[in-house]
Amino acid sequence: MHVFHKLEEVPANFGPTFISVGNFDGVHRAHSHVLGEIVSRARANGGKAVAVTFEPHPARILKPESGPKLLTPLPEKLRWLDLTGIDAVLVLPFGRDLSLMTPRQFAERVLKKGLRAREVHEGFNFRFGHKAAGDVKMLAEFGHEMGFDVKVYQEMTVRGETVSSTQIRKLIAAGRVSRARHLLARPFCILGVPGRGRGYGSKYTVPTINLARYEELVPKDGVYITWTRVGMERFDSVTNVGNRPTFGAELFAIETHLLNFHPIELTPDTEVEICFLQRVRDEIKFPSVDALREQIAHDVKRARRYFHLLAAQHGSQALKPV
Repeated sequence: MHVFHKLEEVPANFGPTFISVGNFDGVHRAHSHVLGEIVSRARANGGKAVAVTFEPHPARILKPESGPKLLTPLPEKLRWLDLTGIDAVLVLPFGRDLSLMTPRQFAERVLKKGLRAREVHEGFNFRFGHKAAGDVKMLAEFGHEMGFDVKVYQEMTVRGETVSSTQIRKLIAAGRVSRARHLLARPFCILGVPGRGRGYGSKYTVPTINLARYEELVPKDGVYITWTRVGMERFDSVTNVGNRPTFGAELFAIETHLLNFHPIELTPDTEVEICFLQRVRDEIKFPSVDALREQIAHDVKRARRYFHLLAAQHGSQALKPV
């Protein structure tokens, strides 16, 4: 998959293109459906399938006080976009110039001239251009004038719930990670590195890993059944998200206990990915460390039962996070 970071990087002979424009935060089930369609159309018509997205998220520039925490920061978004089979992603830097571009200017400069669009595929509520003045009706009018077709997709629902990045963020913020998984079509995961300054050596012999400070969206404080990937190896795990009030520290941390642990190679730069499968309980303050240890033992027992049932139901597929 090619990644272009500005319109000028797109080769003059790149195309014709079959395009979808959006933030694609989470690259969820509805995104994947639309992107799968443009891949099919591009393959059938000798073109290239292209996703056009923005960095940073436009809301962080236009409404900095309320811009959303992301489901997928850009590196993760690109990884998931790559798995859809598209040929390229154009990551447009979202700043003043782009924010002031009118809908017509966007259609003409980006879609027609920059990408030689043949088809543009968008959700029914797609908006574009300065002050979000453009909608799919206007886009279709521009397409008729400029030589590209527009396909509009209606709202997708799963079990009566709208598939959208906004709805998934709400579910995760409420701790409803298993529900969010249905809308994403995979578990919600965060990617980071171990917390710094913990004396990690070449061999790590303690089954608990603290994630370094993570700035994007995390689930509601509490305890979760998780998968944790450390480097190239994945472990069943139980993860606490919160302030560890039993210790009186009131210092936010994401702490993971690896169930099927063995000594591993670990450095401050080792990738640690945590995938949230099911919420176990709220984070609470225990009267003593011993009481906390007893509760952790119950949490671990519940997690082991969960993974046992998962393996029994799905066999080897239970070992795949997607």
